[in-house]
Amino acid sequence: MVTPTEEHAITTSTRPPERMPPESALLFGRTAAIVLAVILTADFIELLDATIVGVAAPAIAADLGAGDTALQWTAAGYTLAVGSGLITGGRLGDHYGRRRVFLLGLAGFMLASAGCGLAPDAGSLIAARIAQGLAGGLMIPQVFGVIRASFAPEARAAAFGAYGAVLGVASVAGPLLGGLLVEADLFGLGWRAIFWVNVPIALAGLIAGARFMPESRSAGAARPDLIGAALAAAAATLLLLPLIQLREWDRPWLTAALLALSGAAAALFLLRGRRLAARGGQPILDPALLKVRAFSAGLAVSLLFFGALGAHFLLLSLYLQFGTGRTALETGLVILPFAVGSIAASGIGVGVAHRAGRALLVTGALLLAASQLALIPLVSGGADPGYPVLAAPMLVGGLGLGLTAPPLVGVVLAGVPADDAGAAGGLLTTVSQIGNALGVAVLGAVFFARVEDTAAQGAAAAYGDALAATLPWQAACYLGAAALMALLPARAARTDY
Repeated sequence: MVTPTEEHAITTSTRPPERMPPESALLFGRTAAIVLAVILTADFIELLDATIVGVAAPAIAADLGAGDTALQWTAAGYTLAVGSGLITGGRLGDHYGRRRVFLLGLAGFMLASAGCGLAPDAGSLIAARIAQGLAGGLMIPQVFGVIRASFAPEARAAAFGAYGAVLGVASVAGPLLGGLLVEADLFGLGWRAIFWVNVPIALAGLIAGARFMPESRSAGAARPDLIGAALAAAAATLLLLPLIQLREWDRPWLTAALLALSGAAAALFLLRGRRLAARGGQPILDPALLKVRAFSAGLAVSLLFFGALGAHFLLLSLYLQFGTGRTALETGLVILPFAVGSIAASGIGVGVAHRAGRALLVTGALLLAASQLALIPLVSGGADPGYPVLAAPMLVGGLGLGLTAPPLVGVVLAGVPADDAGAAGGLLTTVSQIGNALGVAVLGAVFFARVEDTAAQGAAAAYGDALAATLPWQAACYLGAAALMALLPARAARTDY
């Protein structure tokens, strides 16, 4: 499950000065409400598509004949694409206009959603999911910029409050809505309905956005570093390819070659960043930032933390449906306590982060580790635990996520120079998405290898033992993240919207 605050943290980071419209052009009343509804609905459906696929994965596998690797790419391809596009999308909006880039992203998301709904095979679905993620990377960074630049001061606070509420609802709605749509089989669409539902919503948003949304951009915004973005995406993709395809390819030389190419692309990315910064440009990553202890530790924390989280709900859904025979809706209900716990704790986390940020992060990470360890005896050996038994560790895990994810960026930025806060915030968000995709790749490989090895024991035992095999690794990631959090500042920076 992707956390709204973390995924959208790039939009809260420091940005170039706004080219502000005259006061008479600021949004009030009905027009402000329409624009707010458009941008929040777009964010809602983007986040929904990050969480909804896990519940529908078994139905996708059955209908398209999608294998284990295809399911991993369906989840990881989307998050990797979103992460690859966030920083570049934000800078495109700053430079060329947020309205223009937002509407372009929304149109792309609508078309890619239709492509997912029409996909005749797993390969087509994966390609459409990657296109969805890239379009989402264009949309997401524009939301806060539009609110800050176009809303009257008296309407701005209410807009940000509505933003947080909508994203909280989206994190709950994903698993439940996914289960409902799959079970309802609307118009005989089955799992395809989870994508087709985006199309009329996005079309309405395009019409209203084109009519009512004003244009805004930042004065003196630097040109986007498209070459740097391409190198970063290439490095991440070349790393994921052998991790996900390892069991299918069974070619050690190809794995080694791709990993070497990934390292080369990463080295070129850092070299370009150093040279661009020396010329006074704005690279995606200025390597000098890596010398800041809070930032480098924050990157490692994000990679471990969201790597552990990334695959959990996909693998849990596969266990619940293939291993215990639950329906998609029943699976969504099992995941619901996690979402509820996350929302309940996030308000506490944000409220006290400026006083107890680091302690809050460590507490949340330890709760998540404990929740994963508590699940092991419940799912091992073909057990079929009841709802109340599963709900307790899920709720604990959700509380841990709510305490950790919302204040994480603010705590890290408290140790970063103010002039670098924008770049650091965007990079932390991007790394969390890459970590999410890596988690799907690595933990998914462990899970599916165990299913294959124990298939003779029956589906219940095979999927239960496979999930149990991944849970210690997830707990270890959370414990490692908790240890690294000792290097972060004690308090979170106050975010100035």
